[in-house]
Amino acid sequence: MRVLADSTSPRPARRRTAASLGAAVLLGAAAVAAVPASATAKAPGTAKAPATAKSPTRAPAPAAACGSAYRIEQKLEGGTVWRMCWHYESNAGLVLDDISYQPKGERNPIKVLSTAKLAQIHVPYDDGNVEYDDLTGQGFAQGLQQLDPAECPGGTIKTVKVPGAWDPAHPNVKGLCTTTRARGHAYRMAGERPGKVFQAQGKDLLVYTVNQVGWYEYITEWRFSGDGTMTMQVGATGTLSPMDYDAGDGRGWPIGKGAKDYATSHSHNVFWRLNFGLDGSPEGRIEQYDSKTTQAAGQLPKTKTTRTKITKELAGDAVGGRWWRVVSAKGKNKDGHPRSYEIVPGHTTKYQGRPYTKHDVYVTEYKKCEQFASHNIRDCGPNGGKSVDKWVNGQTLKHPVVWVNIGFHHIARDEDQEPMPVHWQGFQLAPRDVTAMNPLTPPELSSHNGHTEQAR
Repeated sequence: MRVLADSTSPRPARRRTAASLGAAVLLGAAAVAAVPASATAKAPGTAKAPATAKSPTRAPAPAAACGSAYRIEQKLEGGTVWRMCWHYESNAGLVLDDISYQPKGERNPIKVLSTAKLAQIHVPYDDGNVEYDDLTGQGFAQGLQQLDPAECPGGTIKTVKVPGAWDPAHPNVKGLCTTTRARGHAYRMAGERPGKVFQAQGKDLLVYTVNQVGWYEYITEWRFSGDGTMTMQVGATGTLSPMDYDAGDGRGWPIGKGAKDYATSHSHNVFWRLNFGLDGSPEGRIEQYDSKTTQAAGQLPKTKTTRTKITKELAGDAVGGRWWRVVSAKGKNKDGHPRSYEIVPGHTTKYQGRPYTKHDVYVTEYKKCEQFASHNIRDCGPNGGKSVDKWVNGQTLKHPVVWVNIGFHHIARDEDQEPMPVHWQGFQLAPRDVTAMNPLTPPELSSHNGHTEQAR
């Protein structure tokens, strides 16, 4: 359990002591100032960065619109280059800006996202006694943790200046890791000749921070793969609160010897906010696909997939064979197909207690004040609403913003002691027709585009 940083109502203690957090003062009213991605800013104490690969000489990529301290660039096996900027906000924490993807063979970087960030971690307890909004009510950003070099093997630990730091005398935290990590098979295909196998072991660019809220530590990971896939996930670790046991509520799980101490069950509902900018344009369109299987008597089942163009704001549920994609307003691949990214939700436990957690995906028309999925602290006017469900009100989509909600119901177990194993929740953005072929295709298969079967 926690102490609310912005509430005067008496509630059970959730946050650790100031001494254990290394903090001198509690954060007062939530601020919204961000660390700008200044072209002249320098981050002190940054760990030595690995050498980054140069862009193809025939078409030098434009420099990211941020200073070197706020720039991330990585060339992966297979030739893919990811580029982005970053800054750190006083509530959302790490924000990634101007994310672009340049696979081998593409003359210019392909811009994918203008902005990507966490939009809330909503934590309601099963007994109904407490409910938290960790980003806007619990000092998530101020709980940024210093990373040990062993946590960022082969990478760079960047120094972050934390706005509204609990200890104003020490606002700089070595808390942002950028590195690469093995992902296993990128592909595998047996060739036609005996013993011939096409295979590649891939690596991802990994960008992450660790933020402490109460007894939890949240690992916020952003992974970027050589084939254009992006994986966004949050891992919760740390420890169970030693004050959070109540054998009388009938809702917890016995932890420790016998059935005396029951850890209170609760949910972690994590929201992400994605402001797309495919091919440099905010005017992408949203398409929904639904696959339905039917079977006539005496016949094999048939599946039909239908497309629905989403022109108005959406509160969507990933039911059955449903999925969505964000389609570029102007960009096409070399086959002439519109570029797009598919939203691929991970496993989720949908929390039914609040209107804003009842749907998996929201799409809203861009409005600057709409930044947090619940307990939004920006001023959207007297009728603007404070949560994402209130913003789905029938507006025509011209500049769509995508919100993804992934829930986890944490029923504690003996193995959560101590430290707690990381439990992950998240989703992927999968490229769909961004390139004409797999960007990691080996040269001898590069002609295999479309129907290539030969007569035998």
